[in-house]
Amino acid sequence: MARGKLRIHLGAAPGVGKTYAMLSEAHRRVGRGTDCVVAFVEHHGRPRTEVMLHGLEQVPRKELEYRGALFPEMDLDAVLARRPQVALVDELAHTNVPGSRNAKRWQDVEELLAAGIDVVSTVDIQHLESLGDVVESITGVRQQETVPDEVVRRADQVELVDMTPQALRRRMAHGNVYQPDKVDAALSNYFRPGNLTALRELALLWVADRVDAHLTQYRSEHRVSRIWGSRERIVVGLTGGPEGRTLIRRGARLAEKGAGGEVLAVYIARSDGLTAASPKELALQRTLVEDLGGTFHHVVGDDIPAALLAFARGVNATQIVLGSSRRKTWQYVFGPGVGATVARESGPDLDVHIVTHGEVAKGRGLPVARSARLGRSRRVWGWITGVAGPPLLTALLSAVDLGLANDMLLFLALTVAAALLGGLLPALASAALGSLLLNYFYTPPLHRWTIADPKNIVAIVIFVAVGVAVASVVDLAARRTHQAARLRAESEILSFLAGNVLRGETGLEDLLERVRETFAMESAALLERASDVEPWTCAGRVGRGRPVERPDQADVDMPVGDHMALALTGRVLPAEDRRVLAAFAAQAAVVLDRRRLREEADRARALAEGNRIRTALLAAVSHDLRTPLAGIKAAVTSLRSEDVQWSEEDRAELLEGIEKGADRLDHLVGNLLDMSRLQTGTVTPLIREIDLDEVVPMALGGVPDGSACLDVPETLPMAAVDPGLLERAVANLVENAVKYSPPGAPVLVAASALADRVEVRVVDRGPGVPDEAKDRIFEPFQRHGDAPRGAGVGLGLAVARGFAEAMGGTLNAEDTPGGGLTMVLSLRAAGTRPEPHPTGEPERQAS
Repeated sequence: MARGKLRIHLGAAPGVGKTYAMLSEAHRRVGRGTDCVVAFVEHHGRPRTEVMLHGLEQVPRKELEYRGALFPEMDLDAVLARRPQVALVDELAHTNVPGSRNAKRWQDVEELLAAGIDVVSTVDIQHLESLGDVVESITGVRQQETVPDEVVRRADQVELVDMTPQALRRRMAHGNVYQPDKVDAALSNYFRPGNLTALRELALLWVADRVDAHLTQYRSEHRVSRIWGSRERIVVGLTGGPEGRTLIRRGARLAEKGAGGEVLAVYIARSDGLTAASPKELALQRTLVEDLGGTFHHVVGDDIPAALLAFARGVNATQIVLGSSRRKTWQYVFGPGVGATVARESGPDLDVHIVTHGEVAKGRGLPVARSARLGRSRRVWGWITGVAGPPLLTALLSAVDLGLANDMLLFLALTVAAALLGGLLPALASAALGSLLLNYFYTPPLHRWTIADPKNIVAIVIFVAVGVAVASVVDLAARRTHQAARLRAESEILSFLAGNVLRGETGLEDLLERVRETFAMESAALLERASDVEPWTCAGRVGRGRPVERPDQADVDMPVGDHMALALTGRVLPAEDRRVLAAFAAQAAVVLDRRRLREEADRARALAEGNRIRTALLAAVSHDLRTPLAGIKAAVTSLRSEDVQWSEEDRAELLEGIEKGADRLDHLVGNLLDMSRLQTGTVTPLIREIDLDEVVPMALGGVPDGSACLDVPETLPMAAVDPGLLERAVANLVENAVKYSPPGAPVLVAASALADRVEVRVVDRGPGVPDEAKDRIFEPFQRHGDAPRGAGVGLGLAVARGFAEAMGGTLNAEDTPGGGLTMVLSLRAAGTRPEPHPTGEPERQAS
């Protein structure tokens, strides 16, 4: 049975018109021919709302006694028995009177939805469970009746019923909401303008958040990459430095200025100094952004500005918040910096905010290695310093005589600077060029490539050795810094993967999305094939990039074994990133294997259930068949005996016993065969359009005369059923009802039409079945209560439900008013489309 649809009218406060809007919707639906009933609507004495109830069918309420008083509640059983297309249920968060079937009204609504009934309901924003503390801080009143947010979020439609605080207060002053004696107190307490404005804002923001979720889903399904500024999304770029907390708070304030603003803090790890952030500082910043209602993201990107812009566009951001650079003034010669680059390349759809903070121009305090060795700009400046620096220094020293020792120290300082900027090779060039210039211009004899004093030779050799040593240390430090930064980022990612392996939490699509976000890719897909000659198939895919059918079509592919590969599109990854990607690929294979093992476990459970059924079948054959066989054999042996002269009455009694035993065997074997067919999936109904009065009377042939009465109107619509399966199902239901009905209380078999369904009801006046056992009695080999073994093996109802579902119908048990049990067999009326099969396959028809 298809689940019903839930529509909710959401309001900011009582009196905004939720119930009125719901009743207006009901009148529109009734006017279109929809079967719509009022399950429970409370008009609270409001005349205009009460008028809207006129012309709508109302299901009578039931009254429950509690503490000496009677309270009206929705009669859930009556609504289920009525089975309308649409039921109106007011006040979704209402708490039922103790003694009701469910504690909350939203639980009653869940049962109606599960029964295939559409529900239209109402709820105020203050009744949402997650907003209880917020509402209490605004109004000073703690809401006792709440509904889980997930119940409202799962609704198919949520319509906001809005009204300005001024208009609502006028309605109250006119007596349209509360009785006149309560108006003044309400206006001066709960319904103050400030309270109503805050509650209205909560309702608008909640609905906006739901709309945004639908928008995100639409953009993903239609692969929309261009930013739509439908709401403010602020991306805060973090470096892991102490200024991050200032940026997060500024981003939060910007988000508060726009309705429904959202903060996303992103930390981009790469092979430069920004990846050497303090883990403690990052943990503090993560906690801060989550406390402010934002989210924290950790991605890897070689180019900080490009990765930041790609992330912002991927989440449909409208603003980016960055901190002013911590570099000193002279460091700007190496480039404009991340902030200036992002601002230049952001385009017209992204606003970039550069926020000042207390760490501006105090130095980055972080290593700045950018590649496997040093960044390109640093190497360029290192070569400039190492090659052009010595001649410039020589020109400057020509104007002043500082002595050879001071000259050598200055050239040594220049060599060290070249080493710090460009590493080993620029430092070697600076040392070589500097030693030549020192020899020619400052070492006697001057202007000749010779050295007169051997001590000066030692000084120049030491000069070159110190320059080479410093350059080596700087180069080694740069390499180690790069390795440490990458290993830190890799360890964080690998710890995430290890945690998921231990907990088994991440699904395949979630893991692929993590891969795509981590490496800033457009799409990620896991491809597999059965053998080398088989085509590739896609086991899972996320992202909006071009579809990939083979690994060689991707920008990056990472093989996993012989017949599986992780394929990424968007850009080419450097070689050093493939190690982490290999871990992701291996984890994706593990997740896929885990999912398949879970599916195999489900199939194994189904096989185990089948084995249990077969074992029970054998037990039934060994026990329940023996009793009628023994009776038949004893009767036949007695009749064949020549030692006893049987009277006609005795012979008739023995023959009757043989006939009853054979009938019992025939019925038992028939049910066993039917259950076997259902368990093996070999029941293929031949659906035809027939009148029920042609089939249902034949199902009563196996019960004693007078034990059942039939009520099938001639005007009943035709049903789309298999006549044979329908007859067997009704026969089992009638036989079960006759078995438990008291003497003199015949079973009623009645048929009726309801919307696009035709129902057959088998009503008995027996002991009935408790609510908790109503589903269990349809399981194979179940006998309710103290039924004796001779009452059968407990297959009749299981076979009846199996045949009903095979024909696209349902079979459920309900209480009979006044005592007893009613079996409701719901069938599809002729000319209506079949509902989808629970497995997702269409209903099969025999040819």
